Amino acid sequence: MPLSVVTIGSFMALLDTSIVNVAISRIQGEFGGSTTDVEWISTGYTLTLGVVVPTTSWLSDRLGLQRVYVASLVGFTLGSALCGVASSLNTLIAFRVFQAVGGGLLPVLAQSMIYRIVPREQIGSAMGIYGLGIIVAPAVGPTLGGWLVEDVNWRLIFSINVPIGVVVTILSLTILPRFARGPARRFDLPGFLFIAIGLACLLIATSEGETWHWTSYSVLLLVAGGLLSLAVFVVIELAVREPLLDLRLFGGWVFSLSAVLSGLLNVGLFAGAFYTPLFLQQGQGLGAFAAGITLLPAAMVTTVMIPMSGRVYDRVGARWPAAFGILLVAGGTYMMHVVTPQMSRTPIILANCIRNAGIGLALIPIITGSTAGLSAARAGQASAILNVVQRMASALGLAALTALLTGHQAQQYLERASMLPAVAPGFPQLNDVAAHGQSAILGLYASVQNQAFGGSLDDVFLLSAGLSAVGVLLALLLPSGSPRNRAAAAAARAPGTAAEVTATTPEIAV
Repeated sequence: MPLSVVTIGSFMALLDTSIVNVAISRIQGEFGGSTTDVEWISTGYTLTLGVVVPTTSWLSDRLGLQRVYVASLVGFTLGSALCGVASSLNTLIAFRVFQAVGGGLLPVLAQSMIYRIVPREQIGSAMGIYGLGIIVAPAVGPTLGGWLVEDVNWRLIFSINVPIGVVVTILSLTILPRFARGPARRFDLPGFLFIAIGLACLLIATSEGETWHWTSYSVLLLVAGGLLSLAVFVVIELAVREPLLDLRLFGGWVFSLSAVLSGLLNVGLFAGAFYTPLFLQQGQGLGAFAAGITLLPAAMVTTVMIPMSGRVYDRVGARWPAAFGILLVAGGTYMMHVVTPQMSRTPIILANCIRNAGIGLALIPIITGSTAGLSAARAGQASAILNVVQRMASALGLAALTALLTGHQAQQYLERASMLPAVAPGFPQLNDVAAHGQSAILGLYASVQNQAFGGSLDDVFLLSAGLSAVGVLLALLLPSGSPRNRAAAAAARAPGTAAEVTATTPEIAV
């Protein structure tokens, strides 16, 4: 029951990262504002997530895991209710920021609690159940959001969280155990300020880069300021006695490798959840709900694979499920690099099912394996760091791929359009409108633009497949074998009990 409670809470929070995207145009139609202004509904949410996640470990130690989790649920539920009754675009953005404070804390707190309530020999199976929330939520978001926007009301994408949030809050108060507080430590204010500034600068730059142009002074200054702030943050965290985030965890090569792999998989997860519906709607002219239904089989495949991946991890470790899963991601993404506006939906569904099967198989073993051998307190720190890495990887990766998509689309459109008849007065192609028809010629240009979009999307999928192929090679470096057997072998080789070895020397356990 406690595992179910924390899984539902995380599912709600992560669903909101994808379900809102399909409602952006409808919200703009009701409230007005430019496309850039409306995009801050998502940008403000993502930005706030990046700022609050690093504080999770300190808040848990200071106030207690259960208290912070309940407070986050209450904040997220209240923020959802306020978003559902927003009367203007500015108030909706402000309420989204408030909603994101609780939404950013929930997944990290959930992972920390799982490591405290589940025996280590069953952690893979438990994380497999929890993974239903962190992976299925982005997958089903477009389907659910498309149905609510088209057939009901866009406000329900927020209001639907309220009754669920109230029930989960009550269950959290009655079912979740009260965890002991961690050691009292001072809040690392300099570290918090520098990581908040660094992440904010990078997220704003990636969100607005397309609008402001990637080579503009504004974007370049934001990128430079963000990287410099993060560099100062690293220096501070390695120097202070009580850091906000324990970056020394990166001294273990397994944790570092797992962070890189989880970042790569998150890029693939969110790129697929973003570009495939975009292609179905813009390239093939489907509605939001029809596009979501097309992606529903892939979401169901993920639902089946995630619990299986947790049990596989408990038996064989992280190496083989991670490597084979990423290989499936690479293969499914490569199948998508030949999409055209005229193709049927069957190969698209098949490719996405293969991709999602790979993500479902690989991500949970990678995340679980990254904290193998860590004490519960350090596992909470590791979860916070991994969440920051995943957020930044998905945001930066999506921005980089979008820049590639836009540049290639413009180039391919110019190349194709240069071979078409010019649509201007005086050209012989338009002298006989009855014979040619201006609308037909303009339709031809629209078709060319659509083909250019499909061709540029092919390039994006091809690059994503190549990155995934690199991930296969990295995954082969992960440890293999049952985590329980590795811990027992480590205890036999080292002095002290298995618990002492696991708690104090994670490198030996790995």
